[in-house]
Amino acid sequence: MQALKDEIASAIGRLLTERYGQAPERIVVEYPPQTGMGDLASPVAFEMAKRLRKAPRAIAAELAAGLPAIPGVARVEAGGAGYLNVFLDRAAAVRALAREVSTPPAAPSGDKVIVEHTNINPNKAAHIGHLRNAVLGDTLARCLRFFGRRVEVQNYIDDTGVQVADIVIGFRDLLKQGAAEAAAFTGRFDHFCWDLYARVTEMYAARPETRALRQEVLKALEERHGPIAALADVITHRIVNCHLDTMGRIGVRYDLLPWEHDILAFRFWDHAFALLKEKRAIEHVGEGARSGCWVMALEGERFADLKEGEKIIVRSNGTVTYVGKDIAYQLWKFGLLRSDFRYAPFRDGSDGQRVWATTSGPGEAAHPQFGTAARVYNVIDVRQGYLQAIVAEGLRALGHRDQADRSVHFSYEMVALTPASAERLGIPLTDEDRRRPTIEMSGRRGLGVKADDLLDALEAGALAEVEARNADLPAGERGALARAIAVGALRYFMIKYTRNKVLAFDFDEALSFEGESGPYVQYAIVRAAGIFEKMAAAGGPDQEAAARAALEEAFDLPEGEAAEEHWSLVTQVARCRETVEQAVEALELSQIAKYAFALAQRFNSFYHKYPVMKEPDPRWQRARIVVTWLFLAQMRRLVDLIGIPVPSRM
Repeated sequence: MQALKDEIASAIGRLLTERYGQAPERIVVEYPPQTGMGDLASPVAFEMAKRLRKAPRAIAAELAAGLPAIPGVARVEAGGAGYLNVFLDRAAAVRALAREVSTPPAAPSGDKVIVEHTNINPNKAAHIGHLRNAVLGDTLARCLRFFGRRVEVQNYIDDTGVQVADIVIGFRDLLKQGAAEAAAFTGRFDHFCWDLYARVTEMYAARPETRALRQEVLKALEERHGPIAALADVITHRIVNCHLDTMGRIGVRYDLLPWEHDILAFRFWDHAFALLKEKRAIEHVGEGARSGCWVMALEGERFADLKEGEKIIVRSNGTVTYVGKDIAYQLWKFGLLRSDFRYAPFRDGSDGQRVWATTSGPGEAAHPQFGTAARVYNVIDVRQGYLQAIVAEGLRALGHRDQADRSVHFSYEMVALTPASAERLGIPLTDEDRRRPTIEMSGRRGLGVKADDLLDALEAGALAEVEARNADLPAGERGALARAIAVGALRYFMIKYTRNKVLAFDFDEALSFEGESGPYVQYAIVRAAGIFEKMAAAGGPDQEAAARAALEEAFDLPEGEAAEEHWSLVTQVARCRETVEQAVEALELSQIAKYAFALAQRFNSFYHKYPVMKEPDPRWQRARIVVTWLFLAQMRRLVDLIGIPVPSRM
């Protein structure tokens, strides 16, 4: 549909130039608000009326009469006060749409795009907020691959930061344990560390002097020596494996795990530091509270609210801040550093996908090429906006303005819970809490929801619904259906709200089989697939036969309301690619969820009004087979972009 809109706009532009000697720089071709006004429309005559001092209706009539034949367009008419209404060749449009939904996505080509997401501190279990990050990043990567882009997904592991230092202190100073004990621990290691991390926070509150332990540990983490580094390696590698297990439950995968300590080991920061000093993008402070620090020289209104501490790149003790290391990392991602990592396999996923990691060891010579991207999307919550702006400013200061502009902060708001959902997950609430619209999470206070606990609860809720509807199914099949429905519920909920909105997760809303939810979308697909299953069981055409019918048979229906409703569903199905393009361009993936829901609604309404198997007229039945197949094929593609599995039944 987008390609046809572009062709129509080009044809209008050429005709305007030929007839009037001028044309708008951009000619809008849009969807009319009501049926009967054409399948597409352009308001270009209104803009030209101001230039030509001529009635819009007259201009539209001249354009309609003068436009040459356009493949896929049946006729063009002037309508209303001056719209140019375009009516498509329906038979040709259906055949083109059938070819589109039958064609696999293009093979990856062109410049590489890096999508960095999840980035969980390897100090404890993933929480509910990490799920929103991972779903947004994974959905973006799927959409980019759908358009044939070469995509590399990275999950940055910050193993030299304060959070890892604190969990190391928990093992060493609270438990009196080292690397051997951490390696020997049995059970859910990331869940155990969740509780231990909270205990460290309590220790700091009760004995503030213990915070001084951090500096010693942070220094050892950066220098990678001694028992502290050995303990940190065991903890972080075990927890990262747990994180990959958790994200694997919702279909999220990664290509590369860059470890922060390798950025230091391969002297990425040294190269970046030298460049920043050479360009005088940073300055050394000789006195005051920041004495001994290297800070970024930042100017402009966008940095006016920055605290002085947020400008520090190198602390007075010589350790590098997050921003400093991220500037070096961002330079590497764009291929702007002379250095590279070494790489080794980290693990193979259940889907056969190998996850690679950077390594300070010998590595493997035969590895995929990593880094050197033309565009980078950093999926990080909105609170990191200033830090991301500083990273981009660092690139600009080094003369890499184009790369700074292509370093995209894909920001999003935080995740909270509705009070009912918080209590369902075992979080104790006061009466005051229950009156609040949302319950905010706080990992340091131990007030949070582990991602696995949320997924377990969703699966339990989905299983109860599956057992109520399909009590005769074997237990294993019921469990598989519950997992698919739970993943669909979670992933849809995580993208259905605009990313600048705080997401209040609600169990009942997410798992509902009615309304705007993942299960509702899944149910529409299962319903459409069931039609073909029943037809095949009755000896009728299968989906392949329906596809051939769409390609070979004319979509020829009698005029009237029924035909228009059939055609209306087809045109909505045809908007998928365009919708996804707009969502990616705006980084507003909620548009994809809204479109999937609206399409499912339209099909369910169509299905109730126009049955397929019970239709006695072969001509109408064939048309409904075609429409249903187009919907089914497009929806399967659409939910795959969101990462929603399609269950065999509901």
